[in-house]
Amino acid sequence: MSVAQKARWKVLAATISAVLVGLTFPTVAATPASATTTAYDSTYYKNAIGKTGASLKASLHTIISSQNKISYDAVWNALKVTDQDPANSNNVILLYSGTSRSKSLNGGDVGDWNREHVWAQSHGNFGTSAGPGTDLHHLRPADVQVNSIRGNKDFDNGGSAVSGAPGSFTDADSFEPRDADKGDVARMILYMAVRYEGGDGWADLEPNNTVPNGSVPYMGRLSVLKQWNQQDPPSAFEEKRNQVIFDTFQKNRNPFIDHPEWVDAIW
Repeated sequence: MSVAQKARWKVLAATISAVLVGLTFPTVAATPASATTTAYDSTYYKNAIGKTGASLKASLHTIISSQNKISYDAVWNALKVTDQDPANSNNVILLYSGTSRSKSLNGGDVGDWNREHVWAQSHGNFGTSAGPGTDLHHLRPADVQVNSIRGNKDFDNGGSAVSGAPGSFTDADSFEPRDADKGDVARMILYMAVRYEGGDGWADLEPNNTVPNGSVPYMGRLSVLKQWNQQDPPSAFEEKRNQVIFDTFQKNRNPFIDHPEWVDAIW
């Protein structure tokens, strides 16, 4: 290569290098949990949009505390509407098992379904009184025997297989729902923690990272619940359920179904 050719190549290389330095290449970033519903952002949630942490939690508490309360007896018929099987209007879908069971089999016998308090009644001593004891956002139909196995245990990973609820596990102090219900459970627990802050005669319900919590108004394990919220995003069934509760019964919403990313924004 002649001296003149070498000089031309040096000029060309310098030009290419300068161009490359001026280019900006896209970076790969983790995709955050995104909202599944935004239709209420400019109305129902307008005072919460843009907030994080304690400010977001306080705003959501104010928003969702405006609700109609129903009696514990009324919960039976409400669950027949909120948890109706999309494929069979005569049945409800049971939490923890995913079983479709006749609406008429509600009761306390083997083979029946009953009213499961996902935030266990003893974790705050609210019983079945109107308020946290009848809040449809954490009450779900469940098989009587499976409900008994869960009892008032906190939520965590691990344990032995639960008879009658394939994919669910339990040990002495915790319960792990099947994968399809993990996010539902997390968002129900965290709804309760925002809705009931101790200002309306009930205990201040809060999640923590402890298992077991016994009878104190706490529910664990928060770190696992956050994982479940990410792992199992809101389903069409869960979204419809939220809408039915809002339209027909309580007139309030579970904000973590509409905006699952708010879980990490608060906790």
